[in-house]
Amino acid sequence: MVELSIILPTFNERDNVKQILENIERAMGSIVYEVIFVDDDSRDGTADLVRSIALRDPRVRIVHRVNRRGLSSACIEGMMSSAAPYIAVMDADLQHDERILPRMLKQLTEENLDIVVGSRNVEGGSMGDFAKTRVALSMLGRRLSEAICRCEIQDPMSGFFVLRRSFLLEVVHRTSGLGFKILVDLLSSSPRPVRLGEAPYTFRARQHGESKLDITVGVEYLQLVVDKLIGSFIPSSFVLFALVGGTGALVHLSLLWLLLSAFGRTFLAAQTISTVVAMTVNFLLNNLITYRDRKLKRWGLVRGLFSFYVACAIGVFINLRLADSAIAAGTPWYLAGLFGLAIGSVWNYGVTRLFTWRSVRRVTFERAAARIAATTEQRKSTAA
Repeated sequence: MVELSIILPTFNERDNVKQILENIERAMGSIVYEVIFVDDDSRDGTADLVRSIALRDPRVRIVHRVNRRGLSSACIEGMMSSAAPYIAVMDADLQHDERILPRMLKQLTEENLDIVVGSRNVEGGSMGDFAKTRVALSMLGRRLSEAICRCEIQDPMSGFFVLRRSFLLEVVHRTSGLGFKILVDLLSSSPRPVRLGEAPYTFRARQHGESKLDITVGVEYLQLVVDKLIGSFIPSSFVLFALVGGTGALVHLSLLWLLLSAFGRTFLAAQTISTVVAMTVNFLLNNLITYRDRKLKRWGLVRGLFSFYVACAIGVFINLRLADSAIAAGTPWYLAGLFGLAIGSVWNYGVTRLFTWRSVRRVTFERAAARIAATTEQRKSTAA
């Protein structure tokens, strides 16, 4: 019987696959284990390589996801595909120290814990050669996690842990599956205090491939925190949409003032220019942040911008009509303005989500060609 399932989420990690499997085999000793790769349709042929290895090694499995992205959701799918009583999650980029997995499993079982986290922040652990800026970002993420996690933890930003299946089943239906920080998602989803332990390790440098850490990771982490705090009442994506709208309002007012005071434009001309610019800024920021998982490109970006103009124009009309009706009913001007703005924002959010950033299930020719080329190259190297 498999005692431990090791979940490895991957995206373009082909060069690390064989090495991580060899490292795990050396580390596990007598533990009966399996390795489940969850690949988000990598362009470099990661899934094809894992599939070829799985034909020879029954301990290796592949979950190949198409039209779905995200480390947290990949980890959840991988964990739920396993029947093992204990599950480990770690990165496939060789930065997590697989040698401490047996110790983490032993600590989990002997101390009757829900989860044991590989920690860089407890005594004996280290961030390794992590850049100072990334260390600072990790510390900031740790502070934010304190608002939602139901336990004391030194390294909530870790993506390296071992947990009991029973704990997973207890919390999985409350998880958000947003972003990259699956550990924070699991801990904050628990309805009770979590029995948690931490095991020290030194974070290693990446040898192959590229880091996935960028501004999107930070945005998704903030979205996860927001979702855990108020997601039961307001969708976190709407909060991002509203924040972007606030940025657009600031751009609108600043440009309006500049055109009126510095360039002497008439109010109608200045208002028109400011409105179009603010709407364009809103669209680009929403495309980059709020709907980054379905980002529009090339001609899709142009068509999306046009539909966004139409949706927001209707939203403005609704805003003005409702605000005017509220004023006529004796509502104070500031409440009438907020009411109209809120209803208009909900309209814009719903319509643009439905039409502008609708989910498009389509694989581009470039992506398909890249996967075919990677598969062909792999077959040639295997034959050689």
